[in-house]
Parts: sequence; C-alpha cells; structure tokens
Amino acid sequence: MIAYRHTQISYLILVVALVVIALFTWTYITARAEPHSYYSGTNFAVTAVMVFIVLIFGSFASLTASIDENNLRIKFGYGIFRKKFSLNEIISAKIVKNHWYYGWGIRVWFWPYMWIYNVSGFDAVEIIMKNGTIYRIGTDQPEKLKTAIQQAVHFN
Repeated sequence: MIAYRHTQISYLILVVALVVIALFTWTYITARAEPHSYYSGTNFAVTAVMVFIVLIFGSFASLTASIDENNLRIKFGYGIFRKKFSLNEIISAKIVKNHWYYGWGIRVWFWPYMWIYNVSGFDAVEIIMKNGTIYRIGTDQPEKLKTAIQQAVHFN
C-alpha cells in the first residue's frame, strides 16, 4: 500500500528538451541535405550522442516521491536515477527553502554537507537520517510530503 505519491514536473526541463530536440532535428535534416560525398550522411556517433542527451533531459523532467510501509522512495523521470530511504532510519523531516545556487538535479553540497534532489522550484523537505546524513527532496507540495513522512515514521 502506498501512503503518499506525488510527481512534480519540471516544465523548464521539458521546454529545454524540446528546443534541443528541434536543434538536433534541424542539424540532422541539414546534414542529410548536403550533396553526397565521402564525409556526408548520417554519423552514428553523433546520432548516438544526440539520443543520449535527449534521454538524460527526459530523465530529469519529473521527480516522483512515494511512501509505502517501509520506505520513502524518490525517482527522477522514468527511473534511471532513484533513491530509497528506510523509514526506520529517518529521525526528522522539515520544510526548507533551497537557495537558487543549489541548482536542480542531483547535487551534493559540502557546507552544510547534504544531498539535494530537485527538478523545479526552491521548496523542499529536509530529512535527517540516524547516521547524520541530510537529504533535501524538492517538491511543489512540501506540507503534504512532510506530513506524510512524519506520519509514516511515527507508525514505524
């Protein structure tokens, strides 16, 4: 049973991904339109890099946070990047605001030492683990996520 589940969408990443796809499409069409020669035509390496870049953008287009009986799970996009936190290891959860310079994506910050998982905006829920590690999970519903974490930790 899932006690909480919410997906935050990063519209900025989606727009940037669409612009990159348009640029790659234009580059691809332009390269194919050149007169045939030894160097013309589709280059597999360039096409592979283009596809890889688009897949990376797609993987950071959303962040899903979910809580089940035992774990708090976060997943970026279609799931290449994911993290699981045992509810038994969480000692606190509070709402925080990230600074603009913390950025988006998966970050490690050294002062104070913490891991940041964020796709959009500056609102986050900070969880502290029993071993002292700090994690910040970005969300557009910080109150709901904090409450869900506190309730799940309380019942464990």
